[in-house]
Amino acid sequence: MSRKGRVSLVLALVAVVAMAFRVSWNALRDVAKAIGADATAALLYPFVVDGLMALALVATLVLTDKQDKRFALRVLATYTLASLVLNYVHGLVPALHSTHAGRVRLAEWDPAHWVLVLLATSLPVGSIYFGSDLVAKVLHHRAPAPAEPVCGPDGQESAPAPHTPTHPVQAPATDAAASLASVPVAEPSALVTTHADTERIPEPHTPHPVRTPDAESADEALRQAQFEEAELERMRQDARRVYAESAQAGRPLSARAVGEAFGMSESWGRKQILAVRDEEEQFRPRLRAVDTATV
Repeated sequence: MSRKGRVSLVLALVAVVAMAFRVSWNALRDVAKAIGADATAALLYPFVVDGLMALALVATLVLTDKQDKRFALRVLATYTLASLVLNYVHGLVPALHSTHAGRVRLAEWDPAHWVLVLLATSLPVGSIYFGSDLVAKVLHHRAPAPAEPVCGPDGQESAPAPHTPTHPVQAPATDAAASLASVPVAEPSALVTTHADTERIPEPHTPHPVRTPDAESADEALRQAQFEEAELERMRQDARRVYAESAQAGRPLSARAVGEAFGMSESWGRKQILAVRDEEEQFRPRLRAVDTATV
């Protein structure tokens, strides 16, 4: 839909909502007078009920979280039903239509009258609570960040970069490639070289060798594997140093504590502890038994 069509649709919706509010405003004002509200309170009462309906509708359109959107829909449905009930009562009770009508019973049956009075008086309090909650949810709402497109060498947007595995495996070289590399290349004779030089047309530009995507991905995978292996080795050295310092202080760490300190498992921490003990065993002096008979 074009921008002009969208603006026209929104304006039409605003006009319909404004006319519906004017019709409902008359009924809600008379109901407010019937439950004891003064002239100013009766004038503002429709804004409390139907105004919260409009606020809940806007929050439903803005919020993207499922729980928040469900909450806004429930508030909208509850206040819509309450406004419908009060409008229905206004149509059933002729005494509410009088201009100078004061406190009027909303129903002949006492329990129904009490329920309707409780409903009409609780809507302003609910508007304060639910309206504050909806505004807080909208203000703290954060729209999901759009995926950043990956631009190619020519500046055009391309498809998102594929996921790189944590431990890429380098493809082994084929036997055919290895055999071709080991075959010696015979040098051309002097006569062939001279004849080729005489008929060769000099090229204006010698193109650079083109790297295939497979070769680039293999190099990138190799660099990634080397980087990850270096990081793992550094983590092992740090874990062994931490355990050695704790052992020297007289409070050696457990395998589980070492693993959790570096985000690894308990078995990984046990391996680092065993490696430290093996190194200490190598540098520890050993005593040899001396045969006194040969001395």
